[in-house]
Amino acid sequence: MRTTPGRGTEPDRSPPPGTLLVAAGAFLLTLALLLPLYVHDRVALLPADASLGLRLVDDDASYLDTATWTRVRGADLERDTRVEASAHGADWSAWEMTVETASADRVLDYWSRRVIVDRATGRAVNCCGEHVGGDRAVRQAGLVLYWPPGVPEGDHSFYDAEVRAAPAVVFEDDDEVAGLTVRRYAQSLGATQVPDSARDVPAALFDSGAEGTVSAARWIAVERTFWVEPVTGTVVNLEERRTETLRPTNGSGEVELLDADLALAEGQVSGYAEQARVRSLLLRGLERWAPMALGPMGALAVLAGLLGAWRSRSPVAKEDGGPVPEAGADAPPVAKTG
Repeated sequence: MRTTPGRGTEPDRSPPPGTLLVAAGAFLLTLALLLPLYVHDRVALLPADASLGLRLVDDDASYLDTATWTRVRGADLERDTRVEASAHGADWSAWEMTVETASADRVLDYWSRRVIVDRATGRAVNCCGEHVGGDRAVRQAGLVLYWPPGVPEGDHSFYDAEVRAAPAVVFEDDDEVAGLTVRRYAQSLGATQVPDSARDVPAALFDSGAEGTVSAARWIAVERTFWVEPVTGTVVNLEERRTETLRPTNGSGEVELLDADLALAEGQVSGYAEQARVRSLLLRGLERWAPMALGPMGALAVLAGLLGAWRSRSPVAKEDGGPVPEAGADAPPVAKTG
């Protein structure tokens, strides 16, 4: 109680001792639970809106120039994959992808793809206008580009849009890229015909004395190696051994269309490795380090607040130093005056 001149006494409205410490401790304990159980999972999701690219290069490739039907050797080759991603609901992202293979100023191959990606698993979702090269009958499955953040080591499936299949990617070993600990995965795709790739080509490609044209389809064989940072699921390096051939649809024989040992450009390797390093520190902090610090701090604050509250309830001495009379006790006699 306190006395205000002219207004009598008013109750003391300050919080009981220890209340603020208990409240602060409870907040820290709640935060220590929310960071790994909710905030981490939301931050770990693949970005909903993004623009990114992968540029694979080979400075000693060979290919068949389909304008002149002559072979070009020792060529500089680039295979560029571009992605424009936009939010599609709370946990999905719509990816518009283009892939262009070119040498100098000559485009050798180009195709586009739309895929809906689950931001938590990195896998394709059959939904919402997906297509490969305009073919909307496809049903894409497997990983699209990223691995799931924090996924245990093991085998996965990775979708190859050209052959409309998702061959397995097999875990090989732990490795290191640009000073970053990563996992190495390999995918092997045996010679497979590309759907709807048949076209008319000179018959002389398969028989030097033949005239006219024949229908031939494109076949590809690919050996891919991925280096993946496991905390974030980021692919920090990629190599691709690619062989493409033309084969008659009604006959035998084959002609080499492309032969290339492609690797992610050096600048991109260091850039993706640094991005993965920073992001992995953030995710580790949310999942482990912050809760390990905030939890004990919160518990100590709660204990200190409760101790302060307990001490404040001990008997209080009167102003003159005498004991406080117990409730119901008789008051001391009052001396009477004549």
